[in-house]
Amino acid sequence: MATIIPTLTTLAPASSIVASATPSCITAAPDKYGYVPPDSCNANYGFYPNWEDNTAFAVAFGLSTVAHLAQAIILKQKFCWVIVMGASWECICFIARALGARDQQQAAYVTVSTLLFLLAPIWINAFIYMIVARLVHLVIPQRRVAGISAQWLAKIFVIFDVMCFIIQAAGGGMLASDNADTSKLGQHIYMVGIGIQLGCVVVFLVIHGLFYRELSLNARIGKQETRTRWLKPLCWVVYIVLVLIVVRVIFRLVEFGGGANSNNVVLRHEEFQLYLDALPMLIALVLLNVVHPGQVLKGPGANFPSAKVKWWHGR
Repeated sequence: MATIIPTLTTLAPASSIVASATPSCITAAPDKYGYVPPDSCNANYGFYPNWEDNTAFAVAFGLSTVAHLAQAIILKQKFCWVIVMGASWECICFIARALGARDQQQAAYVTVSTLLFLLAPIWINAFIYMIVARLVHLVIPQRRVAGISAQWLAKIFVIFDVMCFIIQAAGGGMLASDNADTSKLGQHIYMVGIGIQLGCVVVFLVIHGLFYRELSLNARIGKQETRTRWLKPLCWVVYIVLVLIVVRVIFRLVEFGGGANSNNVVLRHEEFQLYLDALPMLIALVLLNVVHPGQVLKGPGANFPSAKVKWWHGR
């Protein structure tokens, strides 16, 4: 069975060594939940996974998923399928983690939860790009910011987000390999993807700042039509979510940068993953529940014209 994170654990129950599998590791007898020390050949975890915490996160992400789905339907926002995907992937991830905490010898739980955990935030990231692009189209008279039209703003950053998704998915898939060299290569590939994601988010933070400044300027000189009391709160939620994504990305860079070995303290403690990755993404999803973009994106100009409409008007 593949060792996904070969590290020391914070809680090591007694287990007896029953056989020698290779010169470099041993096969240990699992405890009642399937746990064995991380250096064992049949280890799937570098820590003792906490069932209660993972179950709590699964419930919280599940509630946010249901809320986002209901809001998308009630507020008639088709593009919100993106955030529903992100929230549901987080939920499924933590269901798998909770199940894995009670059956730690089942490698499928590790593989599914690891891939979804690494990739789900990219959906949330893409959703933020789509929100800001639509806000520019809706409330800025020129429908552009930083010299980029609203539609191209969405296209450029979503394309980069898809590219990050593909790179991170490839790296994440290789991380689960039994081959140490393949796993290490996957680690490097994933770090490239997440590094590109960080660069895009930082650039987008600047663009969102320019958008907010123009929005405030237009309001002061009377050019900005008052849309809704939720407009500025939504802009601030976007800021907060982008910062939360930066926190999560920096954590992942530090985590993978330390290497997959017993000297990497980050990999020994599940709490780092829960509170520097899962919690920021949960806060982001809940904030987007409380201040939902559908409360602002309504009326004429709230959505981009379809390609067919643009072609017809150009005739």
